[in-house]
Amino acid sequence: MRLENKVCLVTGASRGIGRAIALTFAKEGADVVVNYSKSKDQAEDVVKEITKLGRKAISIKADVSRKNEVRVMVAQTIKQFKRIDVLVNNAGISCKSTKILRETAGEWKRILGVNLIGTYYCIQSVVPYMIKQKKGKIINISSLASIGTTNIQHLAYGPSKAAVNILTKRLAYELGPYNINVNAIAPGLIRTEILGVSGTELEELLRKIASVTDLRRTGEPQDIANAALFLASDESNFMTGQVMVVDGGRFNFLSHGV
Repeated sequence: MRLENKVCLVTGASRGIGRAIALTFAKEGADVVVNYSKSKDQAEDVVKEITKLGRKAISIKADVSRKNEVRVMVAQTIKQFKRIDVLVNNAGISCKSTKILRETAGEWKRILGVNLIGTYYCIQSVVPYMIKQKKGKIINISSLASIGTTNIQHLAYGPSKAAVNILTKRLAYELGPYNINVNAIAPGLIRTEILGVSGTELEELLRKIASVTDLRRTGEPQDIANAALFLASDESNFMTGQVMVVDGGRFNFLSHGV
């Protein structure tokens, strides 16, 4: 068991990548806090699955862009489990607008509020406990859009994730003396609900992206969960301040305009 008796807080864990990470961690021996903002039923389903695996789990509702809600979530986690060994900042949003003349200030503020500020609030609230423990792992879920992509819906989303990358590197330096590792994962296109399309449109998007990816397929949530497991485990103890690209080789094809 690579995470035996570890306590892991995963934001946005009711579905998609967060759900896969929560379940993968539980399979490796971790107790998990399943954060959600809207999907209570889905979050409870994840808790039930973790319980069936023989591990402890609770769901906590919190909008990570709201500092007080984050503080309450972390306080509840400490009350229940007494510690936090791993924080996964997975909660994130995109938008449906695609052009500079259509995106509003409100959309930018909301995306930055969740993707960047929310990540910071979670780290800020968790770090004091990790410092006391003299150990901790922080994993930020970034995006391939943070380092370059011509995919749609990334005008505000891409910069928000690029800022997460810099935040990762900055905090790795700040928290290194306390034996806290801070890394990020930059997924390529992963088949999740955040894509915002379905049916024929979804299949066409997946086919198009797969055609310009080295492995000739798009990603699944488990692909990212596997990378997160490595970063959460002792195997990555000498790794910090890194942005791990997990995209099946798509970055090599960015010049193709996808």
